[in-house]
Amino acid sequence: MSAALSNGDENERKRSEKMPEIINISKSYGEHRVLEQFSLHIQEGETTCIMGRSGCGKTTLLRILMGLETADEGETGGLPSMKKSAVFQEDRLCENLSAMANIRLTCPERTAEEIRNEMKKIDLGGCENQPVHELSGGMRRRVALLRALLAPCQILFLDEPFKGLDDETRRKTIAYTKEACRGRTVLFVTHDEKEAELMGAVKVVSLDEGQMW
Repeated sequence: MSAALSNGDENERKRSEKMPEIINISKSYGEHRVLEQFSLHIQEGETTCIMGRSGCGKTTLLRILMGLETADEGETGGLPSMKKSAVFQEDRLCENLSAMANIRLTCPERTAEEIRNEMKKIDLGGCENQPVHELSGGMRRRVALLRALLAPCQILFLDEPFKGLDDETRRKTIAYTKEACRGRTVLFVTHDEKEAELMGAVKVVSLDEGQMW
């Protein structure tokens, strides 16, 4: 028994060593301090949620972790070398491409039938060949989310992924996203405590108060 426990502890130690460690990240824009000595241990294979009011630095933190901005101070551990996928607050779609073509940009190894089946699960069936500029805001949001979810990656960043969805669509999309994220390393940003709960986040960090639960 003790040997088994010892082996389990050793495996957990090795697993922990591989997990990204964010240490004392600080960022300012002029005189405005956005992040102050922020640290976080990301759980491998789990969803970690960062919460806070608008303007508290959530998106800035994600941009730093994705390598799109540089922190003034601090370390991002093993994140720079990890393969990443993301959905941003802006949809960032290729306007003249179809919904299907936008999604296939990140997962060309997937067949059209596979993608079509995933689209149906979040009520995007039938719009595969429509240019995304013809789609509603909620449909565009789901195309952007699905594009990120289907991309092969080591860590997935979700920045307010359910923004602009009506209640019923949001509920269904959260359920789909939670299942799609099972066993994956996810950093999920939201201002909505209910979304964090529905996504099954194992760790929730408040940038407003520096609290973790």
